Amino acid sequence: MFYKDLLETISFQEESIMLRRRDFLKLVVKGAIMGNFCQLITPPLAEAVAAGEIKKLPVVMIEAGSCTGDSISLDNIWTPTFSDILSNIADWRYDCSMNQVQGMDAYQILQDTYAKIPNDYVLIVQGSMVRRDSGHYNHVAYDKGQLITGLELVRRIGLKAKYVVAIGSCAAFGGPVSGYPNPSLSTGVQNILPERRVINVSGCPAHPDWIMGTLLHLALYGEPELEKFGRPKLFYGETVHNRCPRRRDYDQGIFATDIGQKECLFRVGCKGPVTYADCPIRRWNDRLNWPIGCNTPCIGCTEPGFPDLMEPFTSHLPDIPFPGGVKVATDSIGLGVLGLTSAAIAGHAVSSLYKGRIQRNLLHSTVKRHHRPTLKKVKVSHQYKLKKSPNCEE
Repeated sequence: MFYKDLLETISFQEESIMLRRRDFLKLVVKGAIMGNFCQLITPPLAEAVAAGEIKKLPVVMIEAGSCTGDSISLDNIWTPTFSDILSNIADWRYDCSMNQVQGMDAYQILQDTYAKIPNDYVLIVQGSMVRRDSGHYNHVAYDKGQLITGLELVRRIGLKAKYVVAIGSCAAFGGPVSGYPNPSLSTGVQNILPERRVINVSGCPAHPDWIMGTLLHLALYGEPELEKFGRPKLFYGETVHNRCPRRRDYDQGIFATDIGQKECLFRVGCKGPVTYADCPIRRWNDRLNWPIGCNTPCIGCTEPGFPDLMEPFTSHLPDIPFPGGVKVATDSIGLGVLGLTSAAIAGHAVSSLYKGRIQRNLLHSTVKRHHRPTLKKVKVSHQYKLKKSPNCEE
């Protein structure tokens, strides 16, 4: 009955598909709770595509400084299957991991898309933009005897794309590839395409629903509503903390003291309060599980600055980095500054302050670390040196 009721929200007139955006957003959330939302809308989309009512999205994907993790994540989508995507949703033209042809034959398809349908295709970028030595540590193509860098190709193809979508935290914000000390000078796609708005679908890797949901929105309605870091609000609109099934333990001050325990994992490093994603309701591997369900803390993989700003992953830091680069001391949070400083957990700040929970949960649970070395940034942008802390032993 649930699926029947949801499908009744999708109606067709004689010549056009009438899936309203509000209904689509409801399907995204309800599908995450009760099943894969893509499964609910794939049949009517297939009918609409067959009838010529919806034009399949021409898609090209370029892998730059990547581990190919986002391609693997997308290929593991359950419903629709990847073949359903190719048949009904996207005209998947170029992808070095998926192409049946190789070499110049594959590259020619990319060139033809760029030349023949400018401003009509979607560019998906996977992996960070390697900038060191003009990008020559990352070659993605070979043309007329010349090696083509990811930096060059993404800029050229991206400037004529209808939409640019960066999938995974490396493409969105630089991710692990740009981590300390970043010798490759890697960065996110937006920084090398300042002329374009880049839609960031972050995560390490990005969830297949986030990738396909974004493409579906582009096919049906165009660009989705984005938050301040360029991520679709329909997937990144709330913190992991707000939707976490262990939120009650947090509010009651019931914390795990080690990884593997079933209580709130905040004291052992969980970054859920500062991480925006719908993992608690969507979960992974066909909704089977997710990190906190496996009794390990959220590591904040969807956020700008990951992994550096979220490390150590399993330590409860005295200073919590919030999105935007602001660091808030847990002592200050305990004294009531939280409600003014961070929107991440402001939803329950007033009531928690009134009941004394913030001070108990954060201030008293903070594990101070006296022997952490500090980092001193020097003039060369890609080099860092350790500065000895006065409290550290020789």
